[in-house]
Amino acid sequence: MTRGLEHALLNTVTDSGDKPDGRRQRWEKHKVARRSELTDGTIRAVRELGADIGMDEIAAHIGVSKTVLYRYFSDKNDLAVATAVRFFESTLLPRLTEAITDDVDEYTLTRTVVGVYVTAVADEPNLYKFALTGAPSSVATADSEKLVAQLMTNVLVIRMTERDADTSGAEVWSNALVGAIQRAVDWWMTDRSMPVDDLIDYLTMLSWSTIVGIAAVNGSREAFIAHPPPLPEVADHTPAHTGHPAGGSTEEGR
Repeated sequence: MTRGLEHALLNTVTDSGDKPDGRRQRWEKHKVARRSELTDGTIRAVRELGADIGMDEIAAHIGVSKTVLYRYFSDKNDLAVATAVRFFESTLLPRLTEAITDDVDEYTLTRTVVGVYVTAVADEPNLYKFALTGAPSSVATADSEKLVAQLMTNVLVIRMTERDADTSGAEVWSNALVGAIQRAVDWWMTDRSMPVDDLIDYLTMLSWSTIVGIAAVNGSREAFIAHPPPLPEVADHTPAHTGHPAGGSTEEGR
């Protein structure tokens, strides 16, 4: 991986906020460490017991009281958000970090990223349901999408800059693609009406077609609006006429 891509990946999860001092800083460090331990315990509980477990079952599986959970998490939704972030940091981000490289062409990179995301989710159905879709609000899903979209924005800007393309729309395109892919995966996780490889093919088709369209105008909104690319002509699938009657012969009397 190049330094540029590595920097993009690291920036995605870097906290730029100011840290408190003194006693508050020590408490915050303890709280972060304890929340991390409890989040890891929750992940183990969900993997073993399923996505529909409640706070009582989670606490019992971890070996703490429910009061302890509520000391560090305001409610189950807060715990789901923490689980979603940990899923990204411990599962999805390492896989993306390994997959994203300058050594492949843009199409291969696109298909690889789509495949990594889909298979990471497909491999963890209980955790995905609990962390990303099981919360009573969309906070966990939104936080996860934001992290992935920021990563994709960073990578897209690097690739487009190499082509001297306009990157003004990079955040829009990244958020749109990530949102569309995640919504499709949400549907697939509850429906499973096609093999996972087919899902990857269709999502790659969507993503790559978008990228090709953007590249065709070098990322320029003005160029696209001025000259929107036309749809390709409909292919003619009519069988070629042979000039012979159906079932007939070129010679009479046969």
